[in-house]
Amino acid sequence: MNRYRRISCSDWKSGLNVVLSRVKPWTNCCRCPEAAPPLSRSQATATPGFDTGEKPRLRAVDLARKVQQELRKPQASEPPLSGQQKRVMELKRFSLQLQHVHPNVLAKHLHRAVLYQDKDVVVINKPYGVPVRDDCGATSISSVLHVLSKMMDGMKVKSDSQLLPCLRLEKETTGALLLARSEEVFEHILNLHRNNQVQRKYWVITVGVPVPSEGVIDIPIIEREVTGSRPHYKMALSPLFKMNDAGDGVTKVRAHRQAHSAVTKYRVLDSSSGCSLVELQPFTEVKHQMRVHMALALTCPILGDHKYSHWSKLAPQKLPDHVLGKLGLEQSKSRYLPLHVLARQLTLPGTNGADVNVSCPLPKYFTQTLNRLHLTLPDKKDHT
Repeated sequence: MNRYRRISCSDWKSGLNVVLSRVKPWTNCCRCPEAAPPLSRSQATATPGFDTGEKPRLRAVDLARKVQQELRKPQASEPPLSGQQKRVMELKRFSLQLQHVHPNVLAKHLHRAVLYQDKDVVVINKPYGVPVRDDCGATSISSVLHVLSKMMDGMKVKSDSQLLPCLRLEKETTGALLLARSEEVFEHILNLHRNNQVQRKYWVITVGVPVPSEGVIDIPIIEREVTGSRPHYKMALSPLFKMNDAGDGVTKVRAHRQAHSAVTKYRVLDSSSGCSLVELQPFTEVKHQMRVHMALALTCPILGDHKYSHWSKLAPQKLPDHVLGKLGLEQSKSRYLPLHVLARQLTLPGTNGADVNVSCPLPKYFTQTLNRLHLTLPDKKDHT
């Protein structure tokens, strides 16, 4: 006897319906073609429940849509910067403006900064923080003068023009820098300088008011070692006179053979808030001459002179509280102050008989400090 009963097609369908009625509906079921329409490849990739064994790939259109959604989200508002924070950022940005740029960028900046030119000399406005010579490994003015000379010569391929720096300006000094266009002119200017026929006037902002308000400082300068936890070298005074034992006069002492003669003429142009705008005219050219004479001879260091504001240590310049308040700084941020020395005016005899007289405009940071300290320029004082 046949143990198996023959099942008709109608019985099979009724049994299948019973099974399907007990299963939870799943519209995205991939095993039941009748439960959901077939999925495309992109839909299957994007479907969380569809297991292909591979990581889902993000399409470009989905990525673009996601980026747009992120951009539409409101950004978290950052707390506004305080006045002091803005001031520090401004000083940082200024002091690092051109110190690490491509040589061509520096050459273009110097080309825009030409104050005077003729067939013999060129005077440019030297930016702050850029050395004149190739001494410290950074991009220097001397290293881009061949590019600058070509720019001034119309970028000619066959150009034998040259530019030679004549007089020294320190890295932290800004202002008028004299360049010669030939070796002959270079030697001629050096001879004029040795005979005091090249007149240079500087403007500095000092911490303190020099007394008397004008005079001549004639004290030799020598380099000395400063001992301590961080030994270093500084330029120092090497006076030719000292007070006698009675204290009622001076006696002359023997000059040190390594000391250099240094003479600086000074004149106070204005003073306010315990600071001064001073005009300096050096008659000699000794390393750090003006800085040493102001800090050690007149006890009025130049604002931003972190080297000579202290003798026995290396530290940022310590400023009085009222000066810090005027400048909008705290003592811990005084190290960002740049040296306030401007090569303001340059005068020398011209080859055609007329003198070459060039005045340099004040940099932005110098003008801002004058305004904060309520120091007035000489030409404005004459009109008030």
